[in-house]
Amino acid sequence: MNLRVVNIHQSGEISPHAVHVPPSLFLEHPVPRFPDSTLSRRERQIMDIIYRRGRATAAEVLDDLPDPPTNDAVRAALRLLEAKGHVQHEQDGPRYVYLPTVPREAARQSALRHLMRTFFNGSPEQMVSALFETEDVRPSGEQLDRLAELIEKVRKEEEEK
Repeated sequence: MNLRVVNIHQSGEISPHAVHVPPSLFLEHPVPRFPDSTLSRRERQIMDIIYRRGRATAAEVLDDLPDPPTNDAVRAALRLLEAKGHVQHEQDGPRYVYLPTVPREAARQSALRHLMRTFFNGSPEQMVSALFETEDVRPSGEQLDRLAELIEKVRKEEEEK
């Protein structure tokens, strides 16, 4: 939908132009969409904070960020995350409270699939192998036992198909 808008300059000159406005802005309940998966480092940090807290204001995000930027930069990043479909806001008096639009587990699964496709040619084996080869994140004996149980469970599920 296009709206006609005019700018009135200090000189008194009027310049009309059309502005495209997405129809979802006029719906009481916009059509849900899956978020754009491309996030900058700072956007990922902000999403981590919102997921950890469950909901957060711009001030809370700013307090939790490492090497925090300006308040305006955080608010701009939150608006961008909302435009990308990752967060939505609720009005709480004069402030906006931001909430994730996708449950954490669904976001985690999506991120893992993206990571596996991007860095490991879509191979779960290469991904797990890389984890075992990275010394500072190598699983403990107890974790290896649980992983072995998971592998056995998946193997049985595959055999039952």
